[in-house]
Amino acid sequence: MAARLTEDDRAALTGAIRGEIRFDEPMARHTTLRLGGPVDAYVEPADIADAQALARLCSARGLSWRPLGAGSNLLVRDGGLRGVGVSTRALRGLRRDGDTDSVVVVVEAGVATGKLLSVATGWELGGVEFLGGVPGSVGGGIWMNAGTYLGEFKDVLTEVASVTPAGELRRRAHAECGFAYRHSDLPPDELIVEGTLRLRPRPRADIDAEVRSLRDRRREREPHGVANAGSIFKNPPGDFAGRLIEAAGLKGLTIGGCQVSPAHANWLVNTGDGRAAELLQLIARVHDEVLARFGVDLQLEVKVVGDD
Repeated sequence: MAARLTEDDRAALTGAIRGEIRFDEPMARHTTLRLGGPVDAYVEPADIADAQALARLCSARGLSWRPLGAGSNLLVRDGGLRGVGVSTRALRGLRRDGDTDSVVVVVEAGVATGKLLSVATGWELGGVEFLGGVPGSVGGGIWMNAGTYLGEFKDVLTEVASVTPAGELRRRAHAECGFAYRHSDLPPDELIVEGTLRLRPRPRADIDAEVRSLRDRRREREPHGVANAGSIFKNPPGDFAGRLIEAAGLKGLTIGGCQVSPAHANWLVNTGDGRAAELLQLIARVHDEVLARFGVDLQLEVKVVGDD
């Protein structure tokens, strides 16, 4: 377990970082599951250079640092996080360049996925229609290769820039990122700060129609009004996690304030007063039941972090 920040550490962070810093910040405020204990320091670097300065400071002082994304695919344990949690919320740059056949779009990690889709649609650029209804930020989406049946980030990404724990800015071409279904080989201790996409001109009416169809489909199948992280488990090859969980008779199963959603079995939700420990118990129960009944070893799509 990493050590907690000292008063000297806190003073050093406050003096060196231009962005926002909150100490002992409840992570439940920063995850869509609304779960999680406090992080010693929650930091939003003002820009990429500030993120590099933060990395160098953490390295020099021996502080652990953890990229957080937008918290839409994150389950933080009740004991919270030691060290520094890094949010890219302030990294919102978005620009385009290119000719009439294909256009390069450079987007910073803190841009919301919905914002990227909206701006690309306004520019009449196709390729990110798969983001319709997908929550979170671009950085987290790149790291886990987020997507839908319309596509994934890997389909449009040409380069990813990240800040290493030593404070270096590292750029990787698509072939170096190891993209697979809901996965990349991008190091989890590097902070993704920017992605370069190649998009193609497409009439706005065609983009709108496809995105509307995707959003309608998601709206019909997914629960609303409860804290959630979307799909909890990855779909196994040739099947669907939700189908297996439902076939195991687990829809509606409840432990404490957490539940297998009656609307979609692969959505395990916080009904309002849940704890991370309860959701983890529910995840384990679902995993073990599906394994026992069908021999399928479901793999988590959410990232679990923090202390018990």
